[in-house]
Amino acid sequence: MLQVYKTSLPETMGGTEQVVRTLATQSHQHAVESEVVTLCADGRLAGISVQGPYTLHRFRRDFEVASMPVSLRLLRQFAALARRFDLIHYHFPWPFMDVLHLAGAARTPSVLTYHSDIVRQRRWLRLYRPLQQRFLERVDHIVATSPNYRATSPVLANFQTKLSVIPIGLDPSSHYTPDAERARAWRTRLGPRFFLFVGVLRYYKGLQYLLQAVRDTQIPVAIVGDGPEGARLRQQARQLGLSHVHFLGVLDDADKHALLSLCDGLVFPSHLRSEAFGITLLEAAMHAKPMISCEIGTGTSFVNVAGQTGLVVAPADPVALCDAMRYLWNHPQVADALGQEALRRYRQYFTGAAMVRSYAALYRQVHSAAGGAATLGEKQG
Repeated sequence: MLQVYKTSLPETMGGTEQVVRTLATQSHQHAVESEVVTLCADGRLAGISVQGPYTLHRFRRDFEVASMPVSLRLLRQFAALARRFDLIHYHFPWPFMDVLHLAGAARTPSVLTYHSDIVRQRRWLRLYRPLQQRFLERVDHIVATSPNYRATSPVLANFQTKLSVIPIGLDPSSHYTPDAERARAWRTRLGPRFFLFVGVLRYYKGLQYLLQAVRDTQIPVAIVGDGPEGARLRQQARQLGLSHVHFLGVLDDADKHALLSLCDGLVFPSHLRSEAFGITLLEAAMHAKPMISCEIGTGTSFVNVAGQTGLVVAPADPVALCDAMRYLWNHPQVADALGQEALRRYRQYFTGAAMVRSYAALYRQVHSAAGGAATLGEKQG
């Protein structure tokens, strides 16, 4: 089985990259051999390397069009590469991937995980839509990451007959249990209680509304991560005099999990459908933390169920966000109960092992329907 996505860990740290790695590292437990094709910005990293149980094929990124990375060498070589595999697993969106499939891999059985609608590039979307439609028609099976996204995506509405849902799953990392010294250091720096945000600081994360929400409170907030909106958000915090908001920058897994173990809850104010799922919500649930998120019709409300695992508020609404934070802050017993239910729900629906098991079964189903054998791997000869 060959997975295809535009970027990979550790060069970029998004949720899709984590899904790709989890499938690549665990699929062998279900007798599925996995390899990954991706692009890299640093040409020195291009080539083939063994990453534990899977092989990674990196191709140099030559240029970008409307935030879409392109590799001319991959375009030339993909058809031959695809023929070596029993099945291809695409991770959408990446329009260049559509071209790769239609130009040389359309005969290979295929599964596509539909991670998100294309939200921001509306001008380019009008030009791309015919290609997108043809690509989605040609793949054998499409997977949505939540029933919420399946129900609300206008694109997926056209493909219900070959569409299923497999939730994103996550397993505890080696840093899940923080060492006591690291936890003490963060407690000393941030104080006994605080809310936490973790993620790349992007336009759809809604952090400008979070800063507005805490303007008239003294509830401490720690923000982990950086990104395109980082400078603007720091300037906004300075202008609002938010000395109780701490921008901590990019941290390693050990520090991230230390903060997750210490915080009162996770605040996740993403306000646009570009936030299709929210891996950070799963990480908070693993630590039995209550969550605050916005209702945007995506998987965020599948992970964080209103009134069950946390609170769900209207998007882009600082007042509603503030009220939710105040409520959890002032009702710690309720917050603890919500967190325990979040942990139970994580164990029931969102483990990495469950996700890999579901995909392995789907791979066999699709491969068998195409006339293949039961074992998936790289074709020999």
